[in-house]
Amino acid sequence: MNILIVEDEVALADAIQELLTKEKYIVDVVYDGQTGYDYATSFNYDAIILDVMLPKMNGFEVLSKLRDEKVETPIVMLTALSQTDDKIKGLDFGADDYMTKPFDTKELLARLRAVTRRKGEVVIDTLDYGDISLNLDEGVLTGPKCSMALRYKEFKIMNFLLSRPKMVATKDDIIVNIWGVESDIEENNVEVYISFLRKKLAFLKSKVTIQTIRKVGYKLDYKGK
Repeated sequence: MNILIVEDEVALADAIQELLTKEKYIVDVVYDGQTGYDYATSFNYDAIILDVMLPKMNGFEVLSKLRDEKVETPIVMLTALSQTDDKIKGLDFGADDYMTKPFDTKELLARLRAVTRRKGEVVIDTLDYGDISLNLDEGVLTGPKCSMALRYKEFKIMNFLLSRPKMVATKDDIIVNIWGVESDIEENNVEVYISFLRKKLAFLKSKVTIQTIRKVGYKLDYKGK
């Protein structure tokens, strides 16, 4: 499940990311409203955690614009504002739930499960790019030649790359999302798994490749018609 966190308090955003990563979510974090809006309209997320007091564009503005553009991703508003009027404003603009800081982490996880269940009719069970398709339930990658099961870490990395095919994924991004914030995994471990995935894409006769962006990370590329 893919979650977007839009929160300008870096320590809090990173703590939520670590919590969700441990729960096997794939997480993107941004620190201002404009970037949050850009991510929310560019990629598919199962839920968004959206702060209200944000630089560049506040959370209410982000929420309103997303709903005006028919982005129906479940949104949990997260704010230090506890006034009833602010909560009503967020819900009227289309928020699915509202939490006040400080909050209990178990409650946040429960609310995320609740809002995604309510949107359960929009379940994404495959990720497609070029001539490949990744089954998210079975961990099976399908290409022009055949299908094959991926090992757990291979599946998580391919899921991460396919969730943002037009973006460069840094090695740090991959480590944090797959192994966790406190992991002591080194970058060469990422390189090994990328090598495994490249070999499997070649075996599947796919025209999708994992490109190395020197000194940055990796990005998917498709050379098909």
